[in-house]
Amino acid sequence: MKRILKRLSPSPDALKNHQYLGWLSKHLHHPSLWNFNRKSISKAFAIGLFCAFIPVPFQMLLAAPAAVIFSANLPLAVALVWISNPLTIPPIFYACYKLGAWILGVSIEQNFVMSFAYIWQVLGIIWQPFLLGCLVVSTVSAVVGYWTIQLIYRFKAYRKVRRF
Repeated sequence: MKRILKRLSPSPDALKNHQYLGWLSKHLHHPSLWNFNRKSISKAFAIGLFCAFIPVPFQMLLAAPAAVIFSANLPLAVALVWISNPLTIPPIFYACYKLGAWILGVSIEQNFVMSFAYIWQVLGIIWQPFLLGCLVVSTVSAVVGYWTIQLIYRFKAYRKVRRF
């Protein structure tokens, strides 16, 4: 799996002369942004999963600077935000809304219709439970993703040591 990810990732040299990347271009040569080790991948999972459930367009634009700031694997952090894509956004965001409504003790809108016109109409009612649900799901998924990768790496190391 690691070889496949390395092969699919762009090299830092390929991104060296791209002026459209702005302030990120001078930071793209840090080795931890391209390494596939336990720390870098764990951080990338946390960042990517956190950004995936934030209800803003272009979540990759949040994940990339966060990966640079926290020295996480950049391609993996950016790719993980695609968990929430045009096909999965409606059920994910509806589940976030239901979770937030449950936490706040608010009744769920009974005639909920998944359309932009309807959501725009009831936004004044649903925005608090929706944002709370998104924040909870983002945080929990980031923590679970980080520790899952840590445990997988530790389990693999334990198995490797145990073989010898």
